[in-house]
Amino acid sequence: MSGIKWNFLFLAVLAAFSIVGMGISLGERSLPGMLICFVVLVSVMGYGFKTKKKLRESGKLNQ
Repeated sequence: MSGIKWNFLFLAVLAAFSIVGMGISLGERSLPGMLICFVVLVSVMGYGFKTKKKLRESGKLNQ
């Protein structure tokens, strides 16, 4: 097993917090909060997948 990819760990934690934020916003019945958390989630996940694809194509990602 290779070392930890800290940037991917950070993105995963940020996505998890965004999901938690969506749950809290849902409980508070805050539509703006839910929308903001959803936009953050989609952005973070999209950036993470795009970065992983670039690293995989360049051969820098060890699976």
